Amino acid sequence: MEHPPYRLAEEFDRFLGDPNDPGEVFSYARCAELDDKEEFPADICGRFQEWGLPDQYVPVEHGGRLRDYEQVLQLVRAVARRDLTCAIGHGKTYLGGVCVWVAGSAEQGARLGADIMAGVPVSLGLTERAHGSDLLAGEVRTDDKVADTADHWLVSGEKWLINNATRGSVLSLLTRTRPDGGPRGFSVLLVDKRELDGDAYRHLPKIRTHGIRGADISGIVFDGARVPRSALVGAEGAGLEVVLKALQLTRTMCAALSLGAGDHGLRLGLDFAEERELYGRRLIDLPQARHVVAGAAADVLLHEAVALVAARAVQTQTAELSVTSAVTKYLLPTGTDQVLADLTGLLGARAFLKDVHADGRFQKVERDHRIVGLFDGNTLVNLNSLVNQFRSLVRGFQRGTGDTAGSDAACDLGTPLPPLDPTRLSLVARHGSGVMAGLAASVEAITRRVGLNPALGPVAEAARRLLAVTTAVHTEMEEYQGALAEVPPAAFEVARRYTLCWAGAACLGLWTHSTDHACDDPGTGPLWRDGLWLHTALDRLLVRLGEPAAAGPETYEELLGALRAARSSGRLFSLLPQRGPERQPATPDAAAGESERTPC
Repeated sequence: MEHPPYRLAEEFDRFLGDPNDPGEVFSYARCAELDDKEEFPADICGRFQEWGLPDQYVPVEHGGRLRDYEQVLQLVRAVARRDLTCAIGHGKTYLGGVCVWVAGSAEQGARLGADIMAGVPVSLGLTERAHGSDLLAGEVRTDDKVADTADHWLVSGEKWLINNATRGSVLSLLTRTRPDGGPRGFSVLLVDKRELDGDAYRHLPKIRTHGIRGADISGIVFDGARVPRSALVGAEGAGLEVVLKALQLTRTMCAALSLGAGDHGLRLGLDFAEERELYGRRLIDLPQARHVVAGAAADVLLHEAVALVAARAVQTQTAELSVTSAVTKYLLPTGTDQVLADLTGLLGARAFLKDVHADGRFQKVERDHRIVGLFDGNTLVNLNSLVNQFRSLVRGFQRGTGDTAGSDAACDLGTPLPPLDPTRLSLVARHGSGVMAGLAASVEAITRRVGLNPALGPVAEAARRLLAVTTAVHTEMEEYQGALAEVPPAAFEVARRYTLCWAGAACLGLWTHSTDHACDDPGTGPLWRDGLWLHTALDRLLVRLGEPAAAGPETYEELLGALRAARSSGRLFSLLPQRGPERQPATPDAAAGESERTPC
């Protein structure tokens, strides 16, 4: 299947060159060197500028090339697959611009778009030292009690732990515009530091971090900075709503960081297992090692499926993005952390060493990724967002409401995406989740296919079990529909279970709507025929939901064969075909997974 976002990412990856070649600007060796020095990857970001990556951060209506939000996902994933510091440091500009794409004027959009495409770094100023995720407690404020404020805001206060706070020339700033604050007491200002008096602000020192050591994680202090009234993004007092809607887009796109880290970690783990010998045998020949690698491979494909549906849902199910983004932002960082933890057990001591195995790349990706779960709302923030929507989600599931047409379009990779309409963003999915409402239809669809392909029988059974668990989870959710202020710990556990059910529904929807497009490709077809990737994904989810396993060792052996075959042929291990920029020599027995299988 020729899927345009994957083709574009492949083109970009080729442009960046072979990361194993130390002579390339964006090489593993260069990233390790910058990490040791805790230095920002400015030369690598220069390569992104040459190719035109910043253009992909700017919607077409503001002069850029962003038409398809899945393209952003796949491009940032390609960067994160090589190095998370580069993906986070450069990708912050996309995050910094989203408030303007959501609520800014045409003039603001055109001006910011031109800056971004010219390579100007942009930042998002939300958090403060004393308040963290509690945005309503923010103390950065404007002062209207001064005579010359008719045409300007006077901004004072400190924002801290801000990515690109020092390097960024433009800052989307959440500030208190009413002394008493409250939900309507904050506004977003697009602050251009190039227009401020030099003594009106100062940068705070770079914070030394365990991971992403080269990123500019710092802060900024304003002292009566004169910001023009025209810098207001959206309506005065609407800042919190603007930010929360913008975060729905950024949380979804954060999936790219976890996808890239998972790709990188899985490849390193597989290569180690192929090369390492213990007890006179290669590690990959030992049952426990095969189990770990195959499980990690299943999770990587599960995460990719969720991210594909979520990224497309930005445009097809915009009104339900409050649910989609929270599920995605919870599941992918926590799931990828677990993948890396499992692979750490496989690599043993070499997972922690810098110069012994693969130039220390595993220890770097593992510590770099730990911070992804904190971006744009941490794990508890996203689960709490789901708890706050339990009432509408339960009602929607019981009534079968929700945007099922939008869900179908998100799951059908052959369906063109409509333009994003930011006015459809909502803080609550009022009619429930279309993905969940479509679960029963997906189960029926895969059950019908069993008559044509009996090999799908175990997958269909796993799907029916998922539907039963999902129904039970919605019954559990009813108990906590009113838990808005004091949320009991048990409600967070129910929300966690909801995310797993949503992921299963998304995987089923993706397979049933796209398998006829995808399974004819010689590279990735084996993953789709007989529902191989879907079978292992449902198994992983059901086990995490406390259910018995739905797939046996033979299914994981087949998946491992597909992983090894992809690695030996220079392809990315992915749901859809994509060739990497380097080609590795064939590994022994890697083609074993390329067996003849029943056509779709």
